[in-house]
Formats: sequence, structure tokens, C-alpha cells
Amino acid sequence: MTRIIAGSAGGRKLLVPPSGTRPTAERVREALFSRLEHYDAVVGATVLDLYAGSGALALESLSRGAHRAELVDISRRAIDLCNQNARNCGFRGQARATCASADNYLAGANQKFDLVFIDPPYDISNSEVDGTVAALIPHLRPAAVVVVERRKKDPAPTWLLPLAELSQKTYGDTSVYIADMPAQKYENQAGGTEATPNCR
Repeated sequence: MTRIIAGSAGGRKLLVPPSGTRPTAERVREALFSRLEHYDAVVGATVLDLYAGSGALALESLSRGAHRAELVDISRRAIDLCNQNARNCGFRGQARATCASADNYLAGANQKFDLVFIDPPYDISNSEVDGTVAALIPHLRPAAVVVVERRKKDPAPTWLLPLAELSQKTYGDTSVYIADMPAQKYENQAGGTEATPNCR
């Protein structure tokens, strides 16, 4: 069973597509959100959930105080379930689900995000994941946080500047990578001045 762990919709059950998705295990999600809340990355955030599946990551964010969320998946069945899960959790007005590939969505997106989840099926290649990370950068706000979930045996994602890795944790066969875009680095890249790292 997949459910919302905590927050305003805590305990609500989520419908999961019967195939083609890999829901993040509850213990992994709990540890991930504990870390994201430590980084102050959730409350008030505009969230993008690529490869959304059931929408568990985006809806967990909304339950914990995120402002709004975009859920993207190439599967029409997954998008239908994302919409149903959003309604069941009381987030119909805060969540929007779009049927598209991650790269096609980013190519047409005209907004910026504070928190992004990239949790693709394991058969998505590492080069595809790196391409998605690169395409994402123009759509990030200063101090945005990006989460990538992969198999333990896969290499770490390639973080292009101004993204910088914050942490990497392994839970069983799953590795979770978190990076951010420090505001100073973002501003200095835009202005062409020397970057000074900041700390969370």
C-alpha cells in the first residue's frame, strides 16, 4: 500500500499504476522528506514531479506545506491516477498533471520551480537522466533543490553548474541524490561574477 506519510493528508491511501512505475518505498520517502524539511525546501515551494507515477512525491510535498505542484508522466493511466489521488487528498486546486515525456514538458515549460523530483523507471538510461537535469536548469529558481532517485549500482547524476550536490544516501537498492542551486551561484552565473558558495 502507498500512502501519504505526514501533513494535512497524512494517512491517505494513493492509487498506484499496475505496471510501468516504481513507487518510492515509504521508508525512503520518509527519510527523504525529513532531509528536505531540514533544508527548508518544502513549505511554500512550487514543485515539479517528473516521472510522477502515482504522484506520491508531489502530493507528499503538498501535504507538508508546498504551495503547488506540477506532475508529469508519459503514461496516460498514471496521469489519470495522479488526478484521482490529488482529488482524494484534497489538492485538486494545487496539483496539475500533464501527460508528456520529461524532456518534452521541459522544452515547453514557461515557469520556474523550487523543488524538483526526478524519479525515473530504472530502465531509463543514465545519459537520459543527465540530459533531463541539464534541461531543467533554466527552470529552477535561486536556491532550488533537485532530487534524483536511481539504483545503487547506477552512477551519480552529473550536476552541471550552478547545481551542487548536497547529499547522497543509499537505502537498500535505492540511491537518492540531492543538489541545490545556491542563490549566490545562480546570480553570479547570470551576472558573470565570481561565485561564492553558500551553505544551508
